[in-house]
Amino acid sequence: MDTEAMRSFVRAAELGQLQRAADELGVSQQAVSKRIAALERELGVRLFVRTARGVEPTLDGQAFLPHARDIVRGVDRAVTAVRPGSRALRIDVLGLRSAQAVVLHDYWRAHPGLDLDVVTLRVEDPQVAVDAVRTGDVDASFRTVTDRAGLPPEVRQVPAFDSPLELLVGPRHPLAGARTLAPAQLRGYRIWLPGIKPRSEWERFYDELVAAFDLRIDPTGPNFGSEVLLDAIADSADVATLVGARDRYAWPASHDLRRIPVAGPTLAYPLSLLVPSADPHPGLRPILDHLAGLTPPAEPVWHPSWASHAG
Repeated sequence: MDTEAMRSFVRAAELGQLQRAADELGVSQQAVSKRIAALERELGVRLFVRTARGVEPTLDGQAFLPHARDIVRGVDRAVTAVRPGSRALRIDVLGLRSAQAVVLHDYWRAHPGLDLDVVTLRVEDPQVAVDAVRTGDVDASFRTVTDRAGLPPEVRQVPAFDSPLELLVGPRHPLAGARTLAPAQLRGYRIWLPGIKPRSEWERFYDELVAAFDLRIDPTGPNFGSEVLLDAIADSADVATLVGARDRYAWPASHDLRRIPVAGPTLAYPLSLLVPSADPHPGLRPILDHLAGLTPPAEPVWHPSWASHAG
């Protein structure tokens, strides 16, 4: 079975678009399509369906994906084993518009000679990211294990940086005219955060946030992506959401959305980095030094209870 075809399938499934997969793999979209078509013929099943946004795995594709990912990782590990030091520094981020990706991009612009590979594992369970760091599939991952007992000895968790939260509202929302907001001023308003996974680090964060400030966090409904969420906020007079201050979002000018800092105290999401306990990639140390030098949020700051256990 062609491992490059499986690699094309895995990246297309993770990115949701054949063109983005082709760009990342350094080939044409036609080449990716041909590889996947050949794989489908060999397997005797359809792996993708086309959507308005790109492609999505079929049920067979979803079943095949974790096994294909394991094969591709195994091939990469085999190649790396005979070419030590040849691979780029590979860091997992939650999304390419996330605060983690923004910070890494700022660092790379100041150090353009760095061979950096920013990836998204597209997993909700931080233990999967822990395993990816342990096995060397990635050199570091911006994930947090809130219970340190869940870390194997081969992986350690270090503080990365605090991500202050902002309230995002549409122009008709009652808080749209505010320049800053205290957490107490958010009480009673619906803060929509669809798709929070049970037992995830985000569920624990927002559970503690609700308990501390009596906020109305609404996690109902599937997460259809940021575009759908932003459209809903723009059309609503009562729905808001919380975003990270460094997170990058783009919306039509007609949406007229407002990002309002929350202060007194600042609500800070503590981002952590999972790294190998021994023999980390040589390019990782400068990244850690850069993260340590980032400007912290304005005091006073509220953190969840598990933030003190991040280091």
